[in-house]
Amino acid sequence: MLFDVFVAFVPIFFSIVLHEIAHGYAALAFGDDTAQRHGRLSLNPINHVDIVGTIALPLMLWLTQAPFLFGWARPVPVDFRKLTHRRIGVVIVASAGVVVNAILTIVAIQVLKGFDLQTYGRLFFTNLLLINLALIFLNVLPFPPLDGSKMFFGWMENKWAKRYVAAETEGLFVLVVLIIAFPLIGDYLGFEELKQFNPLEWYMQKMFSWVLEWL
Repeated sequence: MLFDVFVAFVPIFFSIVLHEIAHGYAALAFGDDTAQRHGRLSLNPINHVDIVGTIALPLMLWLTQAPFLFGWARPVPVDFRKLTHRRIGVVIVASAGVVVNAILTIVAIQVLKGFDLQTYGRLFFTNLLLINLALIFLNVLPFPPLDGSKMFFGWMENKWAKRYVAAETEGLFVLVVLIIAFPLIGDYLGFEELKQFNPLEWYMQKMFSWVLEWL
């Protein structure tokens, strides 16, 4: 049981904490010390725990034997108004978490390819690979509050772009609708195909299928 918990939760916690810390260090490099002043550049896990994203969601996915685990840490505070070279700064700060996840993905691949691991070691690095791929696929989506919204639109000065990136509550609502609306509508109308269709799940499965086949 302890080994199962270790190989399931340590990779996800490690990955999402480093993802958030990367945003903070990138912001600091461009002149915003907000994360540093709030003590969020620390590897102390207590500073980054989000009850839902760090504990409840991964635990639920693990208990239901989901094909992969993912979650999120408490977001690192960034004041984009303080960034020097604002446009490039916004893109780099928003991309920093995904870049760290890509590095961890490469590390996991190289370890799996280069070492003859025993069962739990292989499970650990397989989980590390899948978790970081999931974090990349999810965060590049251009929906606020995901990183993709700032990567694609955060550097723009247009009023609509600023409003879009700032619409984090509305964006989260859209993501929830994408997850539950189609199955509910399909169930109500009696369309089996629509009932089984989940756009976000379809997207994640397609991305996993394509990338893992390529690897």
